[in-house]
Amino acid sequence: MEADDVILALAALAQCTRLDVFRLLVKHEPEGLPAGDIARELAVPHNTMSSHLGILSRAGLVRSERRSRSIIYRADLDRLREVVTFLLKDCCGGHPGVCAPLIDALAPCCSPKETLDG
Repeated sequence: MEADDVILALAALAQCTRLDVFRLLVKHEPEGLPAGDIARELAVPHNTMSSHLGILSRAGLVRSERRSRSIIYRADLDRLREVVTFLLKDCCGGHPGVCAPLIDALAPCCSPKETLDG
């Protein structure tokens, strides 16, 4: 990942509605949401939402897929991982103890799904 790509991603998220959209899409992974549902959920006009989704898509943070008559939007978690990794790549100058609290905070927020066997 290049610095320009990270700047584009961070710039896309540096606007309240787009940040809300991205967080909503992360919450709805892996199913995603239709554009209309995103607009309704965040009380944003459809044409405005379309612009926001376009900016997030160009930044590589959101992917879209046509399903029948709907366009389903999903957060691109791989791209988010790349951005965060770029930011933290040289973290702590080789002193892992300094980064431990940050790494702990980035640990998955969801526990693994339990199997039917137990």
